[in-house]
Amino acid sequence: MNKIKVAIVGFGNVGCSALEALLQEPDMELAGIVDLMDINKIKSSLNSQKCSSREEIKIVNDIDQLGKVDVALVCAPSRSVKSAVSNLLEKGINTVDSFDIHPEIPMLKNDLDSAAKKNNRVSIISAGWDPGIDSVIRGWFLAMAPKGITHTNYGPGMSMGHTCAVKDIPGVKNALSVTVPAGMGIHRRMVYVELQDGARFEDVEISIKTDPYFIKDRTYVFEVDDVRNLIDVGHGVLMERKGVSGTTHNQIMKFEMRINNPALTSQVMVSAARATVRQKPGCYTMIELPVIDFLHGSLEDFVTKLV
Repeated sequence: MNKIKVAIVGFGNVGCSALEALLQEPDMELAGIVDLMDINKIKSSLNSQKCSSREEIKIVNDIDQLGKVDVALVCAPSRSVKSAVSNLLEKGINTVDSFDIHPEIPMLKNDLDSAAKKNNRVSIISAGWDPGIDSVIRGWFLAMAPKGITHTNYGPGMSMGHTCAVKDIPGVKNALSVTVPAGMGIHRRMVYVELQDGARFEDVEISIKTDPYFIKDRTYVFEVDDVRNLIDVGHGVLMERKGVSGTTHNQIMKFEMRINNPALTSQVMVSAARATVRQKPGCYTMIELPVIDFLHGSLEDFVTKLV
């Protein structure tokens, strides 16, 4: 069996977890890690308990140094995904990302679909747990009860996308954004920041509250001495739908999970790497793809076990 050669592009929390997940997949092979940070820092991370590995891992600053790569897992902040994915598609490499700015997904899909088809490649975008797995569940809720309302309640837990957005704001040295559900799909954002020398808290607070990541939610910002003392990457979701099947009312559905955020995000991305090699050229979201394409094994076995 020819294994799928997968590169990890970006080595933060998601990239580190993607390495652990990838090394467990029988039909995949790690091509290497690509990151612009100091290679010695990545090696130090690999020696930690979280990113332990028995294999010799290639660590480079340019994916061209890895030789043949079938799929690249783009483990980067959402605002850098488009340029990174476009570049990889031009190099003839399939891509998977976990882009999480929900309103911008249709535009990103349209732009990357043209690039993927032009280069005869496949890109699966927003392949995480939300958007991603939760998107698929919302779709099934809608299929089961076409009329009704679905509420998605996140947390409590650390939001990686929101945290990255705060870290990019001028004057912020380090940050943590925690999502707290208020019920009925309404959320509060609790943001904790360490400030750079000379930064004014009032200016940083305004920048956070007017950022597209936060503008729709009630957001509270607090200055702290050390964000690291607050970090817990656990998260969760509770989705509920009350609707109508045909003419039958009061159909109530519920989906819940409590998770390690980067671990689940990266596992979905790794599974999506498999799905990229089973599609026609183009850009896809997870609601467009059959679940069987994400799984390792034969169709007959899964029909027997799952149906």
